[in-house]
Amino acid sequence: MMEYLLAFVFGAIIGSFLNVCIFRLPAGQSIVFPASRCPGCGTPLHLYDNIPILSYVLLRGRCRACHSAISLRYPAVEALTGLMFVLLLYRFGPLPVVAVYAAFVAALIVISVIDFDHQIIPDVISLPGIVIGLLLSVLGYGPPLIDSAAGVLLGGGLLYAVAIGYHAMTGREGMGGGDIKLLAMIGAFLGWKNVLVTLVLGSLSGALIGIALILAHGGDSKAPIPFGPFLALGALCALLFGDPLVHWYLNITLPS
Repeated sequence: MMEYLLAFVFGAIIGSFLNVCIFRLPAGQSIVFPASRCPGCGTPLHLYDNIPILSYVLLRGRCRACHSAISLRYPAVEALTGLMFVLLLYRFGPLPVVAVYAAFVAALIVISVIDFDHQIIPDVISLPGIVIGLLLSVLGYGPPLIDSAAGVLLGGGLLYAVAIGYHAMTGREGMGGGDIKLLAMIGAFLGWKNVLVTLVLGSLSGALIGIALILAHGGDSKAPIPFGPFLALGALCALLFGDPLVHWYLNITLPS
C-alpha cells in the first residue's frame, strides 16, 4: 500500500509541473523560469502554497495574495497524474519500464489539455517524443525497435492519408499535423499493433463525444473538436490493455 501512496504523491508533484507546461508552452514561455506565480496577480507562490492538491484545498481555491479564483484544473491535473502513476505501478509492477511509461503518460496529459484549450499539439513534445521512443526501444524499454519504427511510420502514415483524403473530399482541413505527429509518437512508444488499438479507440470515443458536441452546438458540424485528447485516451487504453484487446479480437475473428 505504501508504494501506491508514494506513487500518487510523486505523480501529483509531477502533475504540478505539468500544469506549468500546460500554461506556458502555448505562450512560448520558459517552463523553468520564472518560478510559479498566481496567474491573476503575478505574485510568486510560496512553497507552502504550492503543495499539490493540498494547497488548493487549504486556500479554498483562491490566491492568498489577491483572492482571485484558481482554476479547478490545477488540482485535477495533479490528481489525474497521481492516479495514472498508481495505475501504472499496479499494472506493470515496480519495474524500470514504469518510469518510461510514466513520462509517456505525462506527455499525453500535457498534450491533451493544450489541444483541448488551443487546438494545437506542441511539436516540442511530439517530435522529441518520437526520437525518445525509438531510443528507448533500442535500450529495451518498450517494443522491439522494428515494431517501434513501424509504429512511427504506420501512425504518421495513417493519419496523413486520412488528412489528405478528407481535404480532397471536403476542401477543408480536417486533421492537423499535430495529430499526425502525436500518433507517430504513440507508435514509437507502443509499437504498430497498439497504433491500431489507439486509432480505433480514439476514433470511437471521438465520434461519440463529437456527435454530442455537434448536437449541443445546434448541428454545426464545423465546431472545432480536438482529436488529440481522444488519441491520448486511446493510447492509455492501449498501454494498459492493448495486448489483451488484440488477443481477444484475434480470437473472435480468426477461425480456430
